[in-house]
Amino acid sequence: MASEEQLSAIKRAKVLMVGAGGIGCELLKTLALSGFQDIHIIDMDTIEVSNLNRQFLFRQCHVGQSKAKVARDAVLRFRPNISITPYHANVKESRFNVDFFKEFDVVLNGLDNLDARRHVNRLCLAADVPLVESGTTGFLGQVTVHLKGKTECYECQPKPAPKTYPVCTITSTPSKFVHCIVWAKDLLFAKLFGDKNQENDLNVRSSDTGNSSEHSEDVFECRKDEDIEQYGRRIYDHVFGHNIEVALSNEETWKNRNKPRPIYSKDVLHVKMTKENGDTEKDCATGDVSAMASLSLKNPQDIWSLAENSRVFLEALRLFFSKRGKEIGNLTFDKDDQLAVEFVTAAANIRASSFGIPLHSLFEAKGIAGNIVHAVATTNAIIAGLIVIEAIKVLKKDNNNYRMTYCLEHPSRKLLLMPVEPYEPNKSCYVCSETPLSLEVNTRHSKLRDFVEKIVKGKLGMNFPVIMKGASILYEVGEDLEDDMVAIYAANLEKALSELPSPVTSGTVLTVEDLQQEFSCSINIKHREEFDEEKEPDGMVLSGWVEAPVDKDNNKPNGNGESTSNALPTEEILEGEKDVEIQETSGGTETVAGKKRKLSEVDESRNQKKPEKLDLDDEDDELVISDDWESLTKKKRV
Repeated sequence: MASEEQLSAIKRAKVLMVGAGGIGCELLKTLALSGFQDIHIIDMDTIEVSNLNRQFLFRQCHVGQSKAKVARDAVLRFRPNISITPYHANVKESRFNVDFFKEFDVVLNGLDNLDARRHVNRLCLAADVPLVESGTTGFLGQVTVHLKGKTECYECQPKPAPKTYPVCTITSTPSKFVHCIVWAKDLLFAKLFGDKNQENDLNVRSSDTGNSSEHSEDVFECRKDEDIEQYGRRIYDHVFGHNIEVALSNEETWKNRNKPRPIYSKDVLHVKMTKENGDTEKDCATGDVSAMASLSLKNPQDIWSLAENSRVFLEALRLFFSKRGKEIGNLTFDKDDQLAVEFVTAAANIRASSFGIPLHSLFEAKGIAGNIVHAVATTNAIIAGLIVIEAIKVLKKDNNNYRMTYCLEHPSRKLLLMPVEPYEPNKSCYVCSETPLSLEVNTRHSKLRDFVEKIVKGKLGMNFPVIMKGASILYEVGEDLEDDMVAIYAANLEKALSELPSPVTSGTVLTVEDLQQEFSCSINIKHREEFDEEKEPDGMVLSGWVEAPVDKDNNKPNGNGESTSNALPTEEILEGEKDVEIQETSGGTETVAGKKRKLSEVDESRNQKKPEKLDLDDEDDELVISDDWESLTKKKRV
């Protein structure tokens, strides 16, 4: 039972929730049942059918509606006397500024991307409002507490780019090629060639598509009266044409996104393409069945056109049914299966073309593909409960009992929940400690645009940057700018740094601000003539902002490779998760619960080689891709 002090703190509190997805649904329910009276929710997403297996406030009839609004209505049915204010909006909109955040006693995050998390972290720092952060991936989860000046902020430890993405992004709103790869590999390939009885999000329609017989039956079943080419074209038209048109019917989804383009086979290929396929029997002469060989496409590093991808798609499908028919129904994607890689590459590229995403070569696509794990609703519920526990401590100002808690897949010291004390702020953090950064760059060749895109937005996560050299403004973004200033700043973007009206050369100190986030940092510029194109592809190196450690043997980030549904990155130093280590000993594994240490000790330990650790950077991660999945399932470091 809660004490009178707790009940009083709960009833008085004004709480902001950001995210109404997997964690958010459980969190809103738990807040309401715990006695919270004034709750505000921000979420820009609409409900997808694929959400329904774990976001239990939503039902089939809610598909296409605002998550925040439907969640509010669902909870008010069993807690009608509390106040819940929903915002169907992006938390990065200008109305959600520092003054808005100052209205709240605590902010609770249930977000699914790194960029929004960084944005909320900076607003909470500027508003001096406590933040409770969270994340889940499969059976793993974490809750961390961030208070300005008392604990690490969310960015005190550098984060890699997110490696996992929500399934609704994969099925409905892809924005990266990796989203298209996962869709082609885990949904379309599995539906056509895998277990027919297994659930698959391609079975699902986000709204009533009508009563036509074509779309009321299973369109993925080959009809008795059609040949393989007709079947292939029908599948093509359904997934790249009809399904896109269905998605476009939900106008709410596309208010702040670029609309995709439906693609039909008749618009890309001739009515009959058999003769254009070259020697379709060529594959019989070799051990490997290959659509590329049939179509005389030789270089896997070439980027195929839309027409070429369409031919590969149809030819690969034909070869699966004509040459490997006995395997249909039992196939799973294997990156060493040439025909499977060809099919997935072609399908991903066609979908990418529909959504305006740059196409990739077969060589690149093969490198992106990996393994999959699904989200677990129970983990979301556990994490939501832990968030509320920490929120109550924050409201009581119970500083000595704040905990970062990790939900483990396997018991450690007979515990599945591992609480550790929060870390002190990192004095080297450029966000909360305002430590200057250093940038090595060729000031004569690199343009201001490169600096803005690769550093200011790409690495520092600023949305509305202002770049200054002393009192001179080199670049600014804002809705209230005069047209002549917009033209001047646009012209500056195309100039080399040393050729700007106020030249940027070695020794220059730039001040970069984001007025919405009320965040500012200084960057010391150092001129450098040459860069290693492989190791330093950006042509500039930012120090003080550290990316994920790289496996020198494989030349890729430790743990996971490139992913799709945003992937469970494993790193040596990430977030506040250095607190719990599972160290290898001669007698097996031993878990060490970390305790708060002095910053000097923290800095010293950061320079030592540590066991790997999992970083759970995303809530609502339906799909996770890893190039080294075995390393994630072993009890190394959490």
